Parts: sequence; C-alpha cells; structure tokens
Amino acid sequence: MRATTRTAYGFLTPYLLIFAAFWVWPIIYSFYLSFLSTRVQPWTFNPTFNWGRLIIDPAFFNAFKNTMIILVIQVPVMIALATLLAVLLNSHLLKARGIMRFAFFAPVVVGEVAYAAVFRLMFQADFGVINKLLALVGVAPISWSSNPTAAMALIITAVTWRWVGYNAIIILSGLQSIPEDVYEAATLDKVSKTRQFFFITLPLLRPIILVCVVLSVIGTMQLFAEPFLITNRGGPGGATETLGLFLYRQGFTVLNFGYASAVAYTIAAIAIVISVINFWLGRDPK
Repeated sequence: MRATTRTAYGFLTPYLLIFAAFWVWPIIYSFYLSFLSTRVQPWTFNPTFNWGRLIIDPAFFNAFKNTMIILVIQVPVMIALATLLAVLLNSHLLKARGIMRFAFFAPVVVGEVAYAAVFRLMFQADFGVINKLLALVGVAPISWSSNPTAAMALIITAVTWRWVGYNAIIILSGLQSIPEDVYEAATLDKVSKTRQFFFITLPLLRPIILVCVVLSVIGTMQLFAEPFLITNRGGPGGATETLGLFLYRQGFTVLNFGYASAVAYTIAAIAIVISVINFWLGRDPK
C-alpha cells in the first residue's frame, strides 16, 4: 500500500469509527432487538412476538393509514406546486429573483418548534387568523384541533408550506440545465408556451422530479414533528398519528424497544418499496 493511500485511510479512520459506532452498530442492533421480547426482564428471544403483533395491531394500521393519506394527497400536490413555482422563479420577467428564491426556500431553515407554534396559533379555533378570514366570507369557524378531517388538512397544509420551496429550488436547478436553444427552436416552430411546458419542460425534468418524489416519500414515512407539535401528539384520538410518531411512542414513551425496532424496519421497508415503484414508473421508456 502506497504512503498516500495509507495517509488517506488514516484521515478516514476517525470518521469510519464514528460511523460504525453511531450508524452501523445501531442498525444491526435494532434489527436484533426486533426479535426480542423487551416487555419482560430479562429480555428474551422471541422472533414472532413483535413481528406477529405488528400484523394485527390496529394502532399500527391506523398510523399506516394516516401516513398513506398524507403521502397520497400531500406529495403530489407539493410536487405540482413546486414545479409551477420553479417555472415562475425561472422567469426572466420576475424581478429580484434571488430574493424571491430565498423567500420560498426560507421555511426549511425555520426551526420546527417555531413554525409549529405559528401554525397552531394561526389555526386556533377561537382567535386564529385563518378562522377570522373564513368568517369574513361567511364560513363557520373550524375546530382544527378536534376535528379529525380538519386536523389532517392542517398537517398536510403545514408540511406542504414547509417543503414546497425546498423542492422548487431543486426543480429550478433542473430547469436551468435545459438548453435555451431547445425553447428557441420550439418557438420558431410556433409551439405554444403551454405545449412547451408539457412536451419539453416536464419530460426533461423527469429525473429531477423523480428525485423530489422519492425524497418526499422518505420524508413522509418519517413524518414526526408536525403531528407531534401541531396536533398535540397525533390528535384528535390518533387521527393524525403517523408511523414516525407511532415509532416514537413505542420506543420512548412505552419503552417497548423490540416492537419499536420492528416498526422502524417496517417503515424502512415500505419506503424502499414505494421508492422502487416510483423509480420503475419514472424510468425512461426508451
């Protein structure tokens, strides 16, 4: 081994040790925990205890259903809005484009606790600004925290607001990589802007949009902060409890580490399956 190679590995060794201690080992150990019954002392090896409970647990399936509702509604809406926003931010007619891009990206850098507190105040049933605005157009006040449908809509709205700008910036980078002469040739052929968007822009953005979809799917499967902070730990009555929140409750509230580990691996498996399906559906037909 050459001296330069040994030097490179020497610099990498501290990181690799930390990575192995805080990433690789916990992943392996949590998989082992999923086969243990951790509700008794001492912990006993029982492969079917946690995995058997998982397939019949109504609380798990409630969290799974809520997560899928958010995934099916929020992700497509957010990606569509992000794509339109990216097109607007890429327009040469827009003034102060740098400031506008930062303004739409800013929600990502806002602390989760701070933004959750703002959303709770805005959607407060008695004095929230949203209900005040609805009252101006004759809509009765909505109890956002006690109505299951309204609470789910609140979570979807909050997550979309926080991440739409982030995805728009990613899609914007893809837009800027499309050669201008493609649009110039289409304009010379008298192709309308609408047709250019659907038949030039969207096909060329397919790989970027696919990345955004996969990242959004993974993020949704781990969704925790919004239902925990905005709807008071997945309320009302578990109507907004997600898989991420269910995992937290099992691991850090009930201290059922074995079952929490089984839930964690199930979440990872579902995210992988959905991501693979997205990659397959988004593949180049050629």
